[in-house]
Amino acid sequence: MKVTFFFRKPIPSFHFSIERIFDDIKDSLGKDVLLTRKTVPFFCHSRINILKNIIWSSKEQDEINHITGDIHYIALGLQKKKTILTIHDINFLKRRHPIKVLEYYLLWLLLPLIKSKVITVVSEETKKDILKRVPFSEGKIRVIPNFYDPRYKAFPKIFSKEKPVLLQIGTRKNKNVERLIEAITGINCLLIIVGKYEAHLEQMLKDRNIDYDWKENLSDSEVMDQYRRADILCFVSTVEGFGMPILEAQAVGRAVITSNVSSMPEVAGDSALLVDPFNVEEIRKAISKLIDNDHLRSELIQKGFENIKRYEIKKIAGMYRDLYQEVYSQP
Repeated sequence: MKVTFFFRKPIPSFHFSIERIFDDIKDSLGKDVLLTRKTVPFFCHSRINILKNIIWSSKEQDEINHITGDIHYIALGLQKKKTILTIHDINFLKRRHPIKVLEYYLLWLLLPLIKSKVITVVSEETKKDILKRVPFSEGKIRVIPNFYDPRYKAFPKIFSKEKPVLLQIGTRKNKNVERLIEAITGINCLLIIVGKYEAHLEQMLKDRNIDYDWKENLSDSEVMDQYRRADILCFVSTVEGFGMPILEAQAVGRAVITSNVSSMPEVAGDSALLVDPFNVEEIRKAISKLIDNDHLRSELIQKGFENIKRYEIKKIAGMYRDLYQEVYSQP
């Protein structure tokens, strides 16, 4: 059974998450899956480049074509009966200028859904988002969640009650860093931010006399080191397609505060402290509660170790392998 993974052309220091997920999964798919990795030759910055990528993909087909994410539109160049499309989220429709919405709706959602045999999504929340916009697609959507990197392992650390280390992953608008900064104002802590530098966020930190350590362009191992340094992960995004930092922190053995909206409750289950990401005071109270309550913190850490078992790489790889066999066997 020959499977080709189609990847976007990565932007240096920006695109890596999708590539990392599917590059890691290949060794767990089994010997019956012969995997080829192909990257589209052009960035999708223009309509002509999009067309070139579609034409290119039509010449690169295999027994099973798996579009791993982002470049949904290349489904237009692939045979429907052999094509699987993974959609991680549809935030591209929520962020775009209204004039661009129709183009993205057609090329990144509606037409790719029509032209694919099966759609996989990483969460029930993403499935709900898609069905709101393309209700007739329910029959072809399967939920196959992401897995956490098995290199993330328990790393015991004595909790620093006097000055806990809080970890924030990401700085995009949906990461809700502004409200987090407001929430920790006056709390004696160190905030580690991993993500693209944003001057207005740094100014907020300085204005509020918050100690911080900003990390940008880290390697995988360096990111892992930040989880090990941390006492608590604060991941209070307003929207997420999945929420991988929840699992990464839990694998290392850290208590997690995350949002009660979007996909985050689905990923965390009962193993994290859930808050309203739009309520600064609620975020603040949750952080203070985890700092003060040793029993609660220990309980969440243990529940986190149980939670990540749902997202082990072999389990998720098995779901993909079964799907490939299903598509391959159909006429």
